[in-house]
Amino acid sequence: MFSGIVEETAIVRHLEKDQKNLHITLECTFVNELKIDQSVSHNGVCLTVVKLTDTTYTVTAIQETLIKSNLGLLQIDDKVNIERSMKPDSLLDGHIVQGHVDQTAICEAVTEADGSWYYTFSYDSSLGNITVEKGSVSVNGVSLTVVNSQDESFQVAIIPYTYDLTNFHTFKAGTVINLEFDIIGKYITKIVKQQLAANK
Repeated sequence: MFSGIVEETAIVRHLEKDQKNLHITLECTFVNELKIDQSVSHNGVCLTVVKLTDTTYTVTAIQETLIKSNLGLLQIDDKVNIERSMKPDSLLDGHIVQGHVDQTAICEAVTEADGSWYYTFSYDSSLGNITVEKGSVSVNGVSLTVVNSQDESFQVAIIPYTYDLTNFHTFKAGTVINLEFDIIGKYITKIVKQQLAANK
């Protein structure tokens, strides 16, 4: 379980394909605090630490993860948003993020707004996911508030701190990002669909 508050961006140092899996080796400042079997969010994807060195750690993304997320597009030196799992006594500064990416989206535009930035993302709504105005959404693992919610798109506003700390400053039109929709919203959507189907 995560909060969507990114700790830092890790740097991709090595990529190794293994059949349909991808081993991703990254460098971050708290490698010496990590342990084998520990869960870490990578662009919003919960992955398990499987190998450690003095300066790097390695996680493995399986085929299902690569299909649902943007991890298969990673290249050497790319920046990845990372967050360690929450502790039971931690403050929930963001929102409940499971680390289970629902689908990818495309960055359509980045607009400066006198010290902040508006990002517009489009996604395939046929997969059954929705956003709501002022609701929560996780974009590349970052807990954000939805603005301008549309049927197949939405915007988020990014402050300078988030812009600098996360990989948002690397986004441009065409960038593929990971989305995890609000878990409460997903349950409500499913319940409503089941009730509508039952009433037909």
